[in-house]
Amino acid sequence: MDEPSQAERRQELRAPIELKVEYKRLNTFFADYTRNISRGGTFIRTTRPLPIGTEFLFKLFVPHLGEPLRVQGEVQWIVSEAEVEEGKHPEPGMGIRFTYRQGSTQEEIDRVVERLMVDSLGQRLYSKLMDQSRDKPGPG
Repeated sequence: MDEPSQAERRQELRAPIELKVEYKRLNTFFADYTRNISRGGTFIRTTRPLPIGTEFLFKLFVPHLGEPLRVQGEVQWIVSEAEVEEGKHPEPGMGIRFTYRQGSTQEEIDRVVERLMVDSLGQRLYSKLMDQSRDKPGPG
């Protein structure tokens, strides 16, 4: 399988935040949970991952928001149950990259994710980790 390297997957700081997500695919509704989130994407825990390259709209249920956040994403990689059984990964699911269309809510999503990360990690640790991630050279 052509799977991105660990470094490519982690271009953004991630926080271990569990949020409910809902999405529909081929007239089937799914309700799963995130394992972690960053400004660039999330990992959705599921035993029914969508195919790599699939673009889809999902609802992200954030505690301090009255309405779920509607987010467009693309499946970048998947973790199968077999890979979990082999001890390669802790749980099955799919890595999602947030995608933005013209007139999208990228700034809103960035603000929400940043607030979630500060709430999860604390302002001091979040700021320290963000400073460290900015100092690292990017891929390429």
